[in-house]
Amino acid sequence: MIAEKIIGKLGKTEKTVDYVKIEWFERDKKILRKITSSGEEIGIRTESALNEGDILYEDENKIIAVEIAPCSLISVSVNSMQEMGRLCFELGNRHLSLSIGENTVKCPFDEPTFFYLGKLGFEVRKVYEKFDGYIECKAHTHTHGHSHHDE
Repeated sequence: MIAEKIIGKLGKTEKTVDYVKIEWFERDKKILRKITSSGEEIGIRTESALNEGDILYEDENKIIAVEIAPCSLISVSVNSMQEMGRLCFELGNRHLSLSIGENTVKCPFDEPTFFYLGKLGFEVRKVYEKFDGYIECKAHTHTHGHSHHDE
């Protein structure tokens, strides 16, 4: 089966729901090949990013919907706008995708970042949960040095 578009959002239903689990970093991929929770192979070829609860297929008995797989994240508590700014600067400098909440910022877990943020004085915890609703940092070329031009 090939799903070429998102046809709705999962809500309450009497139909059987078969989930296709994807990793957070696969949300924006244009082509995916996956196995649903019931063992059915599905090809996904969509132009838009996939989100939790997106419906890829529906008939009179069954729905196939997207489920974002949980993963290890760094959760950082922030208590002020100054602390938020400092934290987002540090994470942005590492080109990490972020999920920003009211008093919490989350990013994918990696040990060096976890220890670095703790060393900077941030309150960090390792959590295992779904990473959705994040802001992706698209990598781009830039330098951190200064260039001097002769005129």
